[in-house]
Amino acid sequence: METHISCLFPEILAMIFSYLDVRDKGRVAQVCIAWRDASYHKSVWRGVEAKLHLRRANPSLFPSLQARGIRRVQILSLRRSLSYVIQGMPNIESLNLSGCYNLTDNGLGHAFVQEIPSLRVLNLSLCKQITDSSLGRIAQYLKNLEVLELGGCSNITNTGLLLIAWGLHRLKSLNLRSCRHVSDVGIGHLAGMTRSAAEGCLNLEYLTLQDCQKLTDLSLKHISKGLTKLRVLNLSFCGGISDAGMIHLSHMTSLWSLNLRSCDNISDTGTMHLAMGTLRLSGLDVSFCDKIGDQTLAYIAQGLYQLKSLSLCSCHISDDGINRMVRQMHELRTLNIGQCVRITDKGLELIADHLTQLVGIDLYGCTKITKRGLERITQLPCLKVLNLGLWQMTESEKATALKLMLMARD
Repeated sequence: METHISCLFPEILAMIFSYLDVRDKGRVAQVCIAWRDASYHKSVWRGVEAKLHLRRANPSLFPSLQARGIRRVQILSLRRSLSYVIQGMPNIESLNLSGCYNLTDNGLGHAFVQEIPSLRVLNLSLCKQITDSSLGRIAQYLKNLEVLELGGCSNITNTGLLLIAWGLHRLKSLNLRSCRHVSDVGIGHLAGMTRSAAEGCLNLEYLTLQDCQKLTDLSLKHISKGLTKLRVLNLSFCGGISDAGMIHLSHMTSLWSLNLRSCDNISDTGTMHLAMGTLRLSGLDVSFCDKIGDQTLAYIAQGLYQLKSLSLCSCHISDDGINRMVRQMHELRTLNIGQCVRITDKGLELIADHLTQLVGIDLYGCTKITKRGLERITQLPCLKVLNLGLWQMTESEKATALKLMLMARD
């Protein structure tokens, strides 16, 4: 069996350092944390993740990993049975199988044949052969699972979500990115809103539905009524949701991050619905929503002024919109306005005057700004990240502006 385990190196270091006297051990301990731990014989295995290429099954390896305190395993390539990992590590806490394209329902079924109460995290991203059958096994035997990654598992359907809703009541994070067969019915299962016997995954806090093209505003209604503990919701590239769906989300008081990136049917009206509700959002992303304009910035200033992160890349906003927003956004730390080609130096001056807590700003593709506006931005006292890609300035002008930013930081 070929193994790539990053945590073998500290063990070798510990053996080498055992020949050093106290003074030399003190010297090597100053190099880095790993050398420090090795020099003083501290446990360098506990909580470390083993990364394996599982080619020829060697059952003796896994009990040794278990004995060394390894609880998290990532399989980088899978050629033989997964069951040896599960049998050899009965206290495994995290299993990452992302990208194991040849993992099948049959292989996973042979691995999960009894309850594994210790397993909390399972990553099956891009395991494209996995179907609802595997989700049935997972729901039956992994009842303590808290994180399930299914991004890119394109064969998952609403039936699979029903099985998850039936068995995984402790689930806190679920990623369904690009699960193209998932529709409103499946989200209803998760939220416990259908007539099925499933209770639902009512403890969900993080839900990614990116690029689930069959979802409509009905899914948002299910989410708002059933998943009341949700904190992070990613709806990017969901073309089927509209402004009307924002009404359902506008009273989810636990929600603090909402991603609507590239949702083509979201406009200023949708932002109005969000701002008129009882949301306490910390992060909002409406980048590449073609119908978002200056009016959205006015609504944000009125009802979403507590935002710490706001992304408006490629939206139709101007200096006027910036002027209507900046005076109320005292907590804003990150502002992404890349490719907003109507922003000029006047907008940057308004940002510099009022958004004094900004840590990062994206000006990628803002072709109407000049050295004068950039000089004002670089004077922001907390600024650490500045993206200037595709900016129409000479190299010397850019260098001068960056120098000013470094001087301001000092």
